[in-house]
Amino acid sequence: MRTALLNIRRSVVAMVVFTVFFGFVYMFAGTGVSQLFFRGQADGSLSAKGSTLIGQNWNGYSTTKILHPQWFHGRPDADDPLVATGKAGESASANLGPRSEVLVQGVHALVVAWHKVGVDPTTDLVTTSGSGLTPDISPADAIAQIPMVSEATGVAAGRLRSLIAHETNGRELGFLGSPYVVVLQLNEALAKLEK
Repeated sequence: MRTALLNIRRSVVAMVVFTVFFGFVYMFAGTGVSQLFFRGQADGSLSAKGSTLIGQNWNGYSTTKILHPQWFHGRPDADDPLVATGKAGESASANLGPRSEVLVQGVHALVVAWHKVGVDPTTDLVTTSGSGLTPDISPADAIAQIPMVSEATGVAAGRLRSLIAHETNGRELGFLGSPYVVVLQLNEALAKLEK
């Protein structure tokens, strides 16, 4: 009987200790470290117009299927690349294979839409990424959009090239991946440039 009570008491003490440690101490330590060293990322990398961690549609809440030329655009959304309805959608890839007729039609519609606004699109501007909601594009994707943005905003192409160069981030840790431009930050810098 004494052994059973001793084991129960040890079990209860262990449960309380582990609950306090893993339920509170570990959680607060993790939150504290993330707030101390990675505050922006821990808070969602938010800016005045959104998060730099997730792509957003720059067409406004419209069902017109027209690209708004005064903004740089990111890679298309896997939900519906040309429509922004304001309704919550999926945040995943479309999972369409290379023989998918839906994929071919979607790419064709995007090529037509880009040509209507004077852009010769890169491959990335007409295909979705693995996540379907990528926040960044390559510098080449941004440069391809210069004629459209320049005509719509009146900002000289040279100034837009300089802006893209300024907003281009290098490879992660100096050797991983490719240089990239966060579309939200580019458009925020463009809005300041116009004023």
